[in-house]
Amino acid sequence: MTAPAGGDSLATHRFGVQLGGITVESIQEISGLTVDQAVVEVPGVTSTGRPFIKKQPGAFKGGEVTLTRGLDKSTALSDWINQTLNDGAVQAARQNLTIEVMDTQGNTVRRVEMMNAWASKWEGPSLKAGDTAAATEQVTITFEEIQVK
Repeated sequence: MTAPAGGDSLATHRFGVQLGGITVESIQEISGLTVDQAVVEVPGVTSTGRPFIKKQPGAFKGGEVTLTRGLDKSTALSDWINQTLNDGAVQAARQNLTIEVMDTQGNTVRRVEMMNAWASKWEGPSLKAGDTAAATEQVTITFEEIQVK
C-alpha cells in the first residue's frame, strides 16, 4: 500500500507567532482562523428570456482571531495591547501578525499573514484562591486582510 503523496497531516501543536517581526511567546492556542470572501449575486436573463442569478467572488472580508497565552513577564504583547485598549492609538498599533504552522522538524509549511491587525479585546485570567492552574490571557485581534500561504 502506498502512502498519499501529501505525506502525514500536520500536527496542530507546532506553531509560532510573530507580531510586527517580534516573536510572541507562551502562545497556547489560536482560534478563529478564517478567510472570508463576500459573494456578489448578479441577476441576468438568458437569450430565451429566462432569469438567472450568477454568483461571483466579491471583496475579501477582514476578521478576528483569538490568541490564548500564558501570562508571563514578557511585555511585548502587553505593550502592543495597551496602545489600542488603553491609549486609543489604533493607527500606531496596527501591525502585521504572522502565524507559522510547522512540521515535526520545525520547518514552516504553512504561513497565515494578517495585515493591519490591532487588539480589540483582552480577557485576563480567572483568579481563584488555592487553584493550581496556569494563569492565561486571551487577546482578540482584529485584522483587515488575511493571506494563507
